[in-house]
Amino acid sequence: MSVGTSTHTLLSHAQQTFLENVITGLTAPAKSLPCKYFYDERGSELFDQICELDEYYPTRTELAIMEQSVDEMAEAIGSNCTLIEFGSGSSLKTRTLLEHLQTPLTYVPVDISGDYLFQVADDLQSRFPDLDILPIAADFTQPLDERLLVGTPHRRVIYFPGSTIGNFTHTEASQLLDRMATLAGPGGAVLIGIDLIKETQILQAAYDDREGVTAEFNLNLLERINSELDANFDLDQFRHQAIWNDDLSRIEMHLVSECEQTVSLGDQEIRFESGESIHTENSHKYQLDQFAQLAKQAGIHIEHQWCDQRDWFAVLYGAIGTTH
Repeated sequence: MSVGTSTHTLLSHAQQTFLENVITGLTAPAKSLPCKYFYDERGSELFDQICELDEYYPTRTELAIMEQSVDEMAEAIGSNCTLIEFGSGSSLKTRTLLEHLQTPLTYVPVDISGDYLFQVADDLQSRFPDLDILPIAADFTQPLDERLLVGTPHRRVIYFPGSTIGNFTHTEASQLLDRMATLAGPGGAVLIGIDLIKETQILQAAYDDREGVTAEFNLNLLERINSELDANFDLDQFRHQAIWNDDLSRIEMHLVSECEQTVSLGDQEIRFESGESIHTENSHKYQLDQFAQLAKQAGIHIEHQWCDQRDWFAVLYGAIGTTH
């Protein structure tokens, strides 16, 4: 790929990677953007607002499962472990878990939004003064630097709530589960939330709310590209769209161009046809046995599962085998 050096010499390494990923996605035959870039400070705040919406059932359903079954989860996790949370965000559900886990314990929140991560970690440290908290600003889809975990308890439990695993294709999810198993190691475990298949109208409403918060969250990705990469997206010329893809059992989020237009991005010019979309996120939904099989392929053996009464959502505990 060709990225002009004159305009971008002052970009940080993270911004340069961001730029390259954006250009790669927007110059592909089917335009797309990585959903991990939703979560700058504003995006993280908007997602917290989404979690409080009436239509967005996953957060409150998972919280209800946690509150009802947290003692059983804590017993499965056990004491003297390092709890590593991928994509920790506001750590809302984690607070319930931390209140019931046996000590001693080290909590390692991992999130790509550094400023927001450290703010949440400071708040948690005030709430849990005896807890060893080690925030790591990193992309959890990449291998974690083991040197950052030196001195922490050897038994590791990877916590991945919020059905975030659904953002990945089955191939990507399998690779991520394999990395979790490698990081946790033999004797470690995974505690993970998954969203289950249900009626289409419930799913679509959860990703296209009446108040338009999800639309603002989606469009904020373009605002971030404008701000950090000196692009000139006109947000009024794009609209949010959420659709159910029955063949792939997933909700897809798109940003649809309302007209023919050309967007400048550094030295690149990106042309859009009227009605052309940028695919920004997937949210795959699972059957329990389907996900258990996917986890097993990574050496993660599901030993406990907790569901709500409607079977809309599940929290699964899987132990890591001696090999995977």
